[in-house]
Amino acid sequence: MLSPFLHDPRRAPDVNGLVLRSTGSRHEVLTDEGVVSCTIRGKFRLQEEDATNPIVIGDRVSIQVNPDGSGVIVERKERYGKLSRRAAGRKVGKEHVIIANLDMAWVVQSVRKPRINPGFIDRFLVMAEYRGLNAGIILNKTDLMDERAEEHIGFFVELYASLGYEMMFTSVLTGDGVDELRTTLSSGIHVLVGPSGVGKSSLLNALLPKLDLRTGGISEATQKGRHTTTYAELLPIGELRQKGGFIGDTPGLREFGLVEIEAADLSHCFVEFREYLGECRFPNCTHDHEPGCRIKELVEEDELPVERYESYINMLRSIQLGDQDVGR
Repeated sequence: MLSPFLHDPRRAPDVNGLVLRSTGSRHEVLTDEGVVSCTIRGKFRLQEEDATNPIVIGDRVSIQVNPDGSGVIVERKERYGKLSRRAAGRKVGKEHVIIANLDMAWVVQSVRKPRINPGFIDRFLVMAEYRGLNAGIILNKTDLMDERAEEHIGFFVELYASLGYEMMFTSVLTGDGVDELRTTLSSGIHVLVGPSGVGKSSLLNALLPKLDLRTGGISEATQKGRHTTTYAELLPIGELRQKGGFIGDTPGLREFGLVEIEAADLSHCFVEFREYLGECRFPNCTHDHEPGCRIKELVEEDELPVERYESYINMLRSIQLGDQDVGR
């Protein structure tokens, strides 16, 4: 039975808004009248059995405004794009949604300190393809580029650009590429995801100087960054308005899982494989051990990049073993 509150004719009409910040039990919602601090109605929370967090940044919602100016989220609109990972701890098996209604998902990597991680990039791009998200790569700390790094980085830049992924290059220290990136992010909802230490917070500070986000150093022992972002929020580029642009700022991810992807779906998430998937001898070919595999033939002929094929095989093994996280 629905709560009588939902049918009370005396209540004010619902107000539509965009979730800007999520800090556990509280959610900041941007409406046409301003930002309202909201909770979630208990019955609404029970409707979400397969997700750890029914409301996330980027969600379009309807709220009921209380007399004291606070609000209650009473409805979540349908999502058209989301980024998620596998939940940890007691909630293993459930989906942990990070951000919803994305227009563009960017994976941030650094030239050095920590070094570029193609495996992380590939898993991010696979998840984006599976979700139907537009994806791009931001290569940060270009001021650290030297002759040795240039050869290594240049290979991957050429590889991902050839696959059609947008590439952007930035340096907080020199300011190179920051204005171009700000222009790109000035409409819609974007997210920047990457391992801690690649400079996401410093980059956001350069894009939006008034933010003054906390930044952390790099662990000398692990060459991995220390987490500095503790909650998720949408950061406005320019004027605060529901249409954007916004950047999603999320806690640093050292693990990025292939949530929901089945082994049979994986090859379809590699853009360079798609046109050849019907040319294998067996229709259910996994492109691993089967004879007559067109994908393997093209790799051996250097028509498909062996680095991406090896990345595919690593992901396939992870899915088959049920161990789908990266970053260990």
